[in-house]
Amino acid sequence: MNIKSLLLGSAAALAVVSGAQAADAIVAAEPEAVEYVRVCDAYGTGYFYIPGTETCLKIEGYVRFQVNAGPNESGSSDWDAFTRGQVQFTAKSDTEYGPLTGVIVLQANADNASEQATILDSAYIDIAGFRAGLFYSWWDDGLSGETDVLASHETLHNSIRYQYESGDFYAGISVDELEDSIHAPETANNVGVALGLGGKAGAFSYQLIGGYDTDTEEGAIRGMGTVAIGPGTLGLAAAWASGANAYYDESEWTVAAEYAIQATDKLKITPGVQYFGSYGLAGDDFSDNDAWKVGLTVDYQIVENFYAKASVQYLDEDNGDDVTTGYFRLQRAF
Repeated sequence: MNIKSLLLGSAAALAVVSGAQAADAIVAAEPEAVEYVRVCDAYGTGYFYIPGTETCLKIEGYVRFQVNAGPNESGSSDWDAFTRGQVQFTAKSDTEYGPLTGVIVLQANADNASEQATILDSAYIDIAGFRAGLFYSWWDDGLSGETDVLASHETLHNSIRYQYESGDFYAGISVDELEDSIHAPETANNVGVALGLGGKAGAFSYQLIGGYDTDTEEGAIRGMGTVAIGPGTLGLAAAWASGANAYYDESEWTVAAEYAIQATDKLKITPGVQYFGSYGLAGDDFSDNDAWKVGLTVDYQIVENFYAKASVQYLDEDNGDDVTTGYFRLQRAF
């Protein structure tokens, strides 16, 4: 075999091997398209589209640590600490009737390692002004400080509500289940009806609400307003109850005032005062005692989304003991 024949044979062998490899070559698959989370700016900041849908979701909440102080605060001492974690899910999507909203608020409270409770703090559906589910009523609104007591018992109910809104004005009616009211007898209707209206006009905001408890056949009304004056906001409120009812029975009547001073961009100082006529209950009727309350609340923003709050309150009741209470709170919002 000469050199020429050897070279020709080697070339033929290499051609066969190359052909076999080409036949077995692996073709890389095209990468699948990745659907990234898209920002939804139709309803404000913090919303994003749930992948594969046109529903926008927002997740927010806070972590709170608080120390309370007062007579027998924990049953065995005059102070008690607790921790809370709360998360809120808000889903929104467009419909021919306007935004369809669903809200779920979960709250977990820990008095200590063995005494903990997780609750459904709110869960409701909202569309075209109608709301149904578990949510806080207008009676849960209050002045910005911690001194005022302008509602009684639970303000969280299973309810059906319609609220009309136009610009800075709103008005509505709510039918509330009062099943957990302390005034509901064993054969109760467990039904309350609340009316509310309010709004803003420049530096002034206002609210007027009423509630009627069908079990006690008693009701209450409350008015509240705020106005920006100088370095802060003045808040005034008054309430009256015809008798003991699920909406208000702290006293037959009350007036309250506060002034929230915005001392700096991060510091707010709010002194407040409240007077109660016929304070508390004597059986099913209001007592003959009056009472007054004064307090101070300080809010400070340590850094963005991290806040501290301290509050001290003093209550003096006719023919009763005077009581001083307060708390210190740290809260991280997200």
